[in-house]
Amino acid sequence: MFFNKKVKSPTKTINHAGASAYKMTPAQELYAAVVTATLSDKFYETGNARLLRLRALVAQNDPIFVAKLAIYARERMHLRSVPLVLAIELAKIHRGDDLLSRLIGRVIQRADEITEMLAFYAQANERDGAKQLNRLSKQVQKGIVMAFNKFDAFQFAKYNRDGTAVKLRDALFLTHPLAKDAAQQAIFNQIATGTLETPYTWETELSALGQQKFANEADKKAAFRAKWQELIDSGKLGYMAMLRNLRNMLEAQVSGAHVNKVCKQLADPKQVAQSKQLPFRFLAAYRELFQVDSPKTAAVMQALEDAVMASTVNLRGFDMDTTVVVACDVSGSMQKSISAKSKVLNYDIGLMLGMLLKSKCRNVIAGMFGDTWKVIQLPGRNVLSNVQEFYRREGEVGYSTNGYLVIADLLKRQVPVDKVMLFTDCQLWNSQGTNETLMGLWMDYRKKVATDAKLYLFDLAGLGNTPFDLRQDQGVALIAGWSDKVFEVLDALENGETAVALIDAIEL
Repeated sequence: MFFNKKVKSPTKTINHAGASAYKMTPAQELYAAVVTATLSDKFYETGNARLLRLRALVAQNDPIFVAKLAIYARERMHLRSVPLVLAIELAKIHRGDDLLSRLIGRVIQRADEITEMLAFYAQANERDGAKQLNRLSKQVQKGIVMAFNKFDAFQFAKYNRDGTAVKLRDALFLTHPLAKDAAQQAIFNQIATGTLETPYTWETELSALGQQKFANEADKKAAFRAKWQELIDSGKLGYMAMLRNLRNMLEAQVSGAHVNKVCKQLADPKQVAQSKQLPFRFLAAYRELFQVDSPKTAAVMQALEDAVMASTVNLRGFDMDTTVVVACDVSGSMQKSISAKSKVLNYDIGLMLGMLLKSKCRNVIAGMFGDTWKVIQLPGRNVLSNVQEFYRREGEVGYSTNGYLVIADLLKRQVPVDKVMLFTDCQLWNSQGTNETLMGLWMDYRKKVATDAKLYLFDLAGLGNTPFDLRQDQGVALIAGWSDKVFEVLDALENGETAVALIDAIEL
């Protein structure tokens, strides 16, 4: 066979750790890349490389699927930037109907996303300078006009910032939105003339206070304490703002009555649901409190635990008859911040999602893997403290990605389980120098120990490959993302669907 040589399977590839892996379909890869995207540098991929890959994948997928995925990312996963990217990239390849304008009108859900989308439009079309937004796509223009009609004066004023490449005034003059009534026309006129009133927000109030001069540090501290108490009493301190400022409030020594008010708001199930917070936001707030020396800290920590439990009220778990393995990847590649401004690591997201699932299941084997695999016994509730316990002990297993050891342990001990959940970046390999692989051991385990067992790969990085060929029926399925909404995909998979099918079911 000198000329007619064997060719490699088109699904085979090598992962970033140098181990054998399998490519995803274009739809699977786009889904995984989108729901794990912050467009910041990762351990294995820069933000710019991710953006280029997203652009290429949009061109490889059906426009209807891309539009539905953008809606899924915005409305179910609560992501902001990447749905805008999908919409603008779709503008390059889709013509002839109003799909794009309807999509843009739907995914823009904050006033600043109007200018964010236009800024990316200029970048994507390689334009800069005074004419960067010339020749705006007609469908993009129509979509932004729809978005303009969504917001009131407060929402526009809150995000009407100077110092950005594209301002609301620019967007208004570019798209010429038709006001729905006289009141909205008055708002548009204020945007045009720069006369929108500065809104009452915690940022503007604290900024104004910070510019004042005080006789001494005690007076300054008292003023900030009074301001935080005023903000708490005002009812205008949003849920996200409250999460971000728990440490500041405690350090300002707000009163016990005000701390109780904050705790009540944090744990209120209705407010938790309306806030649409990603799970790791609660973890980030919780960790900030470890640095606060206050007798009120414990109460706030408990309120955060209660908030997390409230956020999972509709999350389906498994009963006592179902044995679940929750295995968290704590390897070196997972210890990369999700964005330049965040202290949260991919590793944290895996732990958080893993402990959320653990809290909803009755019969769980939970642990972490790196060089080794270690089972850690923890109580079912108190999700945040359980995550912290894993975090404290991650060095006990080392920093490789030997996910195969989870299955090797079950196989060696002949332990039958129903579900195995791996929270990982999917860049698994074997650092021990043996021939054992996750796929080989899994097939062996299903043959010898648990015929109907299922393995779920929770992909937290979206790098485009997996340890399994997902085109084959091996009792393995892919789930991706950082939101607790990933468990909706788990439900769909349990009912015989796929993640891609779940997205396809979205109505445009």
